[in-house]
Amino acid sequence: MGELVQRASQQLTELVRGELRLAQAEMKEKGKRYGVGGGLFGGAGVVGFLALQALVATVIAALALALPVWASALIVTAVLAVIAAVLALTGSKQVGQAAPPTPDQAIENVKADIAQIKESTHR
Repeated sequence: MGELVQRASQQLTELVRGELRLAQAEMKEKGKRYGVGGGLFGGAGVVGFLALQALVATVIAALALALPVWASALIVTAVLAVIAAVLALTGSKQVGQAAPPTPDQAIENVKADIAQIKESTHR
């Protein structure tokens, strides 16, 4: 009987170790895929940024058909500056509304839980 228990314990240990090795190998493979995917997203961001720059150059060139090139570039620059300013102001407002970066509701809930526990222990 003791030998059967020992054998079962040994087999269970081997099974758990095997499962852990399998899980480790699986996570390693998934980690590699996440890394490659992240790199591809980064590359897509760079190429997208370059496409946006090409679009700006195209708009300048299109306006240059009716205006001097310097005026076309100035108009496009001014429009982009206004867009950047609006985005910056909107972002600043959002950050201001998020401050301070503390989980106020969670803190209040914990304080209430502590008070409840103290009250129930004093009864």
